[in-house]
Amino acid sequence: MSERIPRLVIAGLSGDSGKTIVSLSLLAALRRKGVALSVFKKGPDYIDAVWLGKVAQAICRNLDTYMVDPSVVFRTFVANAAKAEFALIEGNRGLFDGKDVSGTHSTAELAKLLQAPVVLVVNTAKATRTVAALVNGCLSFDPQVKIAGVILNRVAGSRHGRIISDAVERYCRLPVLGKLPRLGNDSTLISGRHLGLIPPTEVNTNAGFDERLAAMAEEYLDVDRLIEVASKAPPLNVPKQEKATTGRAIVNIGYFEDSVFTFYYPENLEALKAGGAELVPLDSLGEKKLPDIDALYIGGGFPETHAAQLADNRSMLESVKQRAEEGLPIYAECGGLIFLSRTLAIKDSIYPMAGLFPVDLKLHSRPAGHGYTLLQVDRMNPFFKIGTTIKGHEFHYTDVVSLPENVETCLQVKSGVGLGEKRDGFAYKQVVAAYTHIHAAGVPGWAVAFVARAREYRASRRNNANDSAAGFKSGANSHDSLHGKAGETIFATKQRPASSVSG
Repeated sequence: MSERIPRLVIAGLSGDSGKTIVSLSLLAALRRKGVALSVFKKGPDYIDAVWLGKVAQAICRNLDTYMVDPSVVFRTFVANAAKAEFALIEGNRGLFDGKDVSGTHSTAELAKLLQAPVVLVVNTAKATRTVAALVNGCLSFDPQVKIAGVILNRVAGSRHGRIISDAVERYCRLPVLGKLPRLGNDSTLISGRHLGLIPPTEVNTNAGFDERLAAMAEEYLDVDRLIEVASKAPPLNVPKQEKATTGRAIVNIGYFEDSVFTFYYPENLEALKAGGAELVPLDSLGEKKLPDIDALYIGGGFPETHAAQLADNRSMLESVKQRAEEGLPIYAECGGLIFLSRTLAIKDSIYPMAGLFPVDLKLHSRPAGHGYTLLQVDRMNPFFKIGTTIKGHEFHYTDVVSLPENVETCLQVKSGVGLGEKRDGFAYKQVVAAYTHIHAAGVPGWAVAFVARAREYRASRRNNANDSAAGFKSGANSHDSLHGKAGETIFATKQRPASSVSG
C-alpha cells in the first residue's frame, strides 16, 4: 500500500542557521490557512520539539535513528503524518552532521529514509556568491538527498538578497523560497540559554505570538511554493500498522510537569499509558507532597535555574525521599537525578535537594556530558534486565563532585560520560536515576517493567494495610509481635526486597 504524504525537511548548514524560526513561522502561516499539520523534530531534542508542537497545535515527535530502529522511526512518521495535510520535519545541526565521519544518523539520512525533499536554510551574514558554492557542495556531496530549495537567513538588505538569490538560482539551479532579514531584537525571537531555547512554559506567548510568526512567514517566505514542494514528495510504501491499544488503567504513575521538569518524549508517556498506567501530572514547586501514587517519573528539565525554589519546597523533597525509602518505584532522568541528589552547587551557592542519593553535584559553564550514549546494564535494578544494551543521549552541565564507592550504579557506560568513571544509573531500592535520557520506542521493556513495579508496589501497600488492620484487631497480640522474650526488639515493619530485574 502506498500513500501520498506532503512532507518537507527544514535543514541547515549548521546549528543556529535559523531552522527553528523558519519552521515555526511556516507552521503558523500554514495553520492560518487551515492546513492540518503533523510536526517532527530530528534527533534527541526536547525544547525545539515543544515549540514546534505548540505552534502547530499538534504533538511533535522526535525521529532519531540512533536511539530507535529506522524501521520504527519510519512507521512512527507514517502513522502520524498520514493523518495530516502537511508534515514538517525540522532537522538538527548541519544537514550531513551525524554520529561519525560517514554521517550516520544525520538529517540527510533521515530525509533519505522518509524520501522527503529538503529545504536548506543558509545563514548569509557577511557572504554573497559564496553561499551558492556552499549550496552546490551540499548538492554534490550526496545526490540521493533531494534538496528542493533554499531559504536565505540574516539578509542585510534587498541588494544583498538579490545577489545571493541570483547566484543560487544560476549556479545551483535551485529556487530561493524565502529571505529572512537580520531580525535583531525582534520580539518574535525566542531567547536561549545553556540547553538551547527557553521552553514555552517560561515564555509569555499570549500576546499575538503566533500571529507575528505567521506575518513573518507571509512577508519573508514563499509559503505557497513551499506547500508545492512538499506536495511533490513521492508516495511512500506504507507498512501495515498494528492498531495501538491502551490497557485499562491499573496503576497511577505521577510525573512532574511544570516549569522545572519538561523533558518527556511523548512516546515514553504513551508507553506507560498503553501498559496500564493512569498518568498523574504533578507540580514540583506548587505541591507540598506526593499524592497517593504507585510510581513516580521525573524527567529532565531545568532544576539548575529553579534550584532555590526547589530547595524552598522542602516538604516535597522530603516527601519524595520518604516514599522512595518506603519502596515507591521512581525513574529519574538527568534533571530528575539532580532532584534526588544531596546538594547542587551553583557558583558560590549550595542548594539542598532530596538527598536520596548521598552525592553532591556542581553546575559548570560548559557541558559535562553532551551527545549520544551507549550503555550496558550490568547490575541489579528494578527496570532493566542485566545484559540489556541501551542507546540514549545526555546533555548536562552538572556532574558529580565525587562518586562515592558505597553508592550502587547499574549501567556501564560504553560511550558517553554519564556519572563519570564509566558509570551511570544510580540504583537504590526501587529507584534508578541516570544522566542518560532514553526513548521508549528504543527500549521497549522499560515501560513494561515500570508499570509492573508500580503494580507490585500497589499490591504490597494493600497487603500491608490488610496486615495492619488484622494486627489491630488482635489486640494484645499486636504488642507481643513488637517485643520478643527478655525485651528483645523485633522490627515491626519488614523491608520488602527490591523487585529487581535480572538476567
